[in-house]
Amino acid sequence: MRILLIRHGDPDYDHDTLTEKGRREAALLAQAAPRMHIDDCYVSPLGRARDTASYSLKAMGKEAKTLNWLTEFPAAVDLNLSEELARAYSDADKKDSLYEARNVIWDLMPSYWAQRAEYMDPAQWKQSLVARCGDAAPVYDRVCREFDSLLETYGYERDNCCYRVRRENTTTIACYCHFGIICALLSHLWNMSPFILWHGVALAPTSVTEIVSEERQQGIASFRALRVGDISHLYAGQEPPSFAARFCEVYSNKDQRH
Repeated sequence: MRILLIRHGDPDYDHDTLTEKGRREAALLAQAAPRMHIDDCYVSPLGRARDTASYSLKAMGKEAKTLNWLTEFPAAVDLNLSEELARAYSDADKKDSLYEARNVIWDLMPSYWAQRAEYMDPAQWKQSLVARCGDAAPVYDRVCREFDSLLETYGYERDNCCYRVRRENTTTIACYCHFGIICALLSHLWNMSPFILWHGVALAPTSVTEIVSEERQQGIASFRALRVGDISHLYAGQEPPSFAARFCEVYSNKDQRH
């Protein structure tokens, strides 16, 4: 089985759609889509993901099923509950309109989370201060249950840290969604803390992450990445990648997001 996790194009967050650049990115992704040999398509309910998918779906002559749990990872943290966390989210007052009502769970300052081992542990992060001051743990568990339910329809049943193969399957599915939820799903497949991926990778808009099942032992499957954050379709179209999801490379560069 192959799983393609595809991030939406360059976002216009205020209107939950794509910028003009995002539309160019989505169009280039659509040129590559027929060569991906996708069987089933799923999409987040948010506009920027649906708009991205629409280009590829038209190119492939397919429709997508909307899955509400593919929305951007919806957990939040209440900084009013902890002065320590308020300092850890020291740039919270700089957020644009998308973030005014809440603090995105992965926007912790590295100087905070990287010094606390619980954030790197696949189980202990759920008892971290961030988790205790928000709904990250139950939201994560719910999303993972939904993801496993989807995989089960294709014959893969979660069994502790791997999957029982109830039915061999070579189907390719594509999920058009968002950075945060992609990292959460990958962390579940790989049995690791999502904080490592939220802070360790930056998946550019319209990037493709390809995961494939491996059944080295009959009846037992695990999932490995063939490519992570691939934007070769942008390079082919001479479209530079968007900076969305990244922060400034050097602090003195005020033209990049801080």
